[in-house]
Amino acid sequence: MLHTCRMMFAGTVSALALGMAAPAYAQDTTGAATADQGEASSEIVVTGIRASLEAALDAKRNANAIVDSVSAEDVGKFPNTNVAEALTLVPGVTVDRQFGQGEKVSILGTDPALNRTLLDGQTVASADWFILDSPGRTFNYALLAPQLVNRVDVYKSPEARIDEGSIGGTVNVVTRKPLDLEPFTGAASLGYLYNDRSKKGDLQGSALLSWHNEAGTIGLLASFQRAKDRLRRHGLESYGTITADFWDGINDAKAGSRPQDAYPVPTDPAEARVSGSGNCIDACAATLAGNPGARFPNAFGTSYFEQGRERLTYSATAQWKPVSQLTLTADWLRVDADYDNFNQSLYAFPGNVWNSSNKLTGLNVEDGIVTSASFTNALSVFDAQYRIASMHSQTWHGKAEWDDDHWGLNVEAGSSKADGGSKHQVFLEFLNWSDYTVDIGGAPKAPGTISYPGDVLGNAAAFATDPGWSGNLVDKPTSDKERYAQADLTLKFDGSLKSIQFGYKYRDHETSQTYAGVTVAGVSAPASLFDPSGAGGNYLSGFDGVNDQMTGRFKIDGGAMVDYVEGGDWLAPGASFPVPSMFAAAEFTAGNWDVTEKIHAAYVQANFESGPLRGNVGARYVDTKSASAGFVCNPGAPCNSEPDWTWQTTSKHYSNVLPSVNVAINLKPDLIFRFAASQVIARPNYADMTNYFWLSDQILTGGGGNPNLDPYESSNYNASLEWYFAPRAILAAEVFYKDIGNYILQSTAPEDYFNQSRGIVTTYDISRPYNAGSADVKGFAIAYQQSLPMGFGILANYTYSNGNGKDGADLPFNSRHQASLSPFFESGPVAIRGTYTWRSKYFTGIDRGDQMYVRDSANLDVSATYNFTKNLGLTLSGMNLTDSQYYAYANTPRLPRGVYKSGRKFLATVNFNF
Repeated sequence: MLHTCRMMFAGTVSALALGMAAPAYAQDTTGAATADQGEASSEIVVTGIRASLEAALDAKRNANAIVDSVSAEDVGKFPNTNVAEALTLVPGVTVDRQFGQGEKVSILGTDPALNRTLLDGQTVASADWFILDSPGRTFNYALLAPQLVNRVDVYKSPEARIDEGSIGGTVNVVTRKPLDLEPFTGAASLGYLYNDRSKKGDLQGSALLSWHNEAGTIGLLASFQRAKDRLRRHGLESYGTITADFWDGINDAKAGSRPQDAYPVPTDPAEARVSGSGNCIDACAATLAGNPGARFPNAFGTSYFEQGRERLTYSATAQWKPVSQLTLTADWLRVDADYDNFNQSLYAFPGNVWNSSNKLTGLNVEDGIVTSASFTNALSVFDAQYRIASMHSQTWHGKAEWDDDHWGLNVEAGSSKADGGSKHQVFLEFLNWSDYTVDIGGAPKAPGTISYPGDVLGNAAAFATDPGWSGNLVDKPTSDKERYAQADLTLKFDGSLKSIQFGYKYRDHETSQTYAGVTVAGVSAPASLFDPSGAGGNYLSGFDGVNDQMTGRFKIDGGAMVDYVEGGDWLAPGASFPVPSMFAAAEFTAGNWDVTEKIHAAYVQANFESGPLRGNVGARYVDTKSASAGFVCNPGAPCNSEPDWTWQTTSKHYSNVLPSVNVAINLKPDLIFRFAASQVIARPNYADMTNYFWLSDQILTGGGGNPNLDPYESSNYNASLEWYFAPRAILAAEVFYKDIGNYILQSTAPEDYFNQSRGIVTTYDISRPYNAGSADVKGFAIAYQQSLPMGFGILANYTYSNGNGKDGADLPFNSRHQASLSPFFESGPVAIRGTYTWRSKYFTGIDRGDQMYVRDSANLDVSATYNFTKNLGLTLSGMNLTDSQYYAYANTPRLPRGVYKSGRKFLATVNFNF
């Protein structure tokens, strides 16, 4: 495949060389320039939404590659409060909203980890806050203040001069520079954000000041932004699935190997455990015997998640032009974000080996799904996890650029470092034994119910910690940093060959995670000890099928729980507080890892223009050395102490030649045809490259990394036709095909490990990433944009993307269909804009052996602005007005895994510009 592609590139380069050697015809200047000149002669000043759309179209039209852009309406005013959500206006871009706002971006049907995000052409270190997310190459757009942004360019086809590492596309966030603005420019905003599910509001604010002298030789810019949101997410969730034969009694081997720290068997004779499967008799036994493989949630219950999000963003830029050809630029960016959160899950546990597997009394099965199951005296669990989470990032960048009529030289260097993750987690687990019925027969419309004979879910005193294992204290910080230096030389020519660019870049990247903790044991505390209260009058509002027991469940105070645990009230008299250790549990030890990459890249790119033909052709050579280090458990060891582990490093070295060609042909002054072909790579996620693994001793599943992964390799082909049929208007269509090799997918295989609960070596089903062979993504996108009479206008796009891996496997985050519609009205002081987006279901990965998906979802945002003067305006915005439901499921929508709602947001902002 790669040999054939290189032959194709050679033929393309030869054809282009012949074209450039031919006589040059006079350039047709009746295209973009004509429209601009026509409007200039009428002295029409375009501002607001129309100015933003015009700037974005100009960037797209003038680009040599296949590029889409989103532009700010004015200084300090990006069209969305979240940069990721603004990108949904771009055809082929989809956004994942697991926590109610855009955080991860997919381009042309590819995994977010297969796309790159750059800030002014450079990497920005990023670390996530969620303890269940391992560090990867995905950029979290929620960390990026939109006030910094001038324009966002989405490169769907690469150029040799742009950093490699993306298969779907590269997003370049272009920030404002003082020498590009008016001599004195200022922008400020003050807003109030309200969330209708948390019923809390917070002040927001931003300020930007820019100055340069009259000669335009010295400029300074500084900005600050504060964003705060108190999120509340309500939902129903489950943890893995089991097959019905799990309830067919407990054999002697299981019963005889029960350790002291497993979930306890009640000591009260009235609650004594019945051995065997004697509870499931008659019709229950017959149904169970006839449907041993029918699936059911391992655990199912309600979730109550609260989070306070606060982000402070600081930036500064200084520019100096000692002579007209030389520009010196220094940039600084700092982000301090706090994401403290408290998750309280209250669920029935029908998949617990010791307290539920023999408690089944009845079940219903339909089409291989256990739609409902009833239990007697089985286990329920209340998990309370308070996490102190944050992200701090600091980026320094320096650039010297010489540009004259004959040549240009660009030299730049910088560093970016971020640390994040859950710095501290306090986790307590409270247990209860009761009769209950779990019913998921109404899914997906009604995800499920839990029914108890009494007010179990509303009674905090009915749940208490087990002295054998009560919880833990966990620290799981992450770090991400990169240093880089590059030099680019441009030689300029008259004639068809406009310039040749040469460049070299060095990157030194390191990502690491540490994981340590202590076990909280010997505690027998009821949940009622921690200031319990009801979940609130709007709890689970908008969820079909839930009952009063579920909506009336209790919650506790996170601060009271943290004070109890960290204050040492649970310790025995005279005992000292334990020190967190990475060897306190196998999961902790395996979670310590470090990945380094040293990358050398060199490129050459020729830019040409001859009559209606323009574009570029080039190649990028990349040499990558990586080292993945982490703890590996010694064969046969129980993995419960430091001597059982060895720190092991696995090294990889590979190089790639990545040719690319971009051609644009002005078929008519207002009609452009584009073609692009390239070979690209994407490196594996950092966490996927590690030795890390985790185990679930109860249901014998687990997951981990693979340090022997090879990078993705892909041959990409793109073509588009763009018709600029009126000012600020376009009708465009594009097709794309990505032939991907070494595609990385999760695969499940048996592996043997020491089972802490059973005290013996046991076979687990372990999911790990593997290079699963080839994959392809193909599809098309259609986009329409136009300013209509009477102040109206519209943007609309639709994308079809069909992605398949080995044996037809689904590709992560690929939605087959995606559409957006954004009408607007702008007249005089009034501007109104709405954005509706919809994406079809998509696969997210494998968890506990299950294929994980998210159902289709829609989102609606609306904003309205009234400008009292040209400098002062008021904007009212409504976000997620549909209160969109995030519905994750395992294998089929009838097996819900996590169904959440995060509420609508309303923002009132006063904007001042001068």
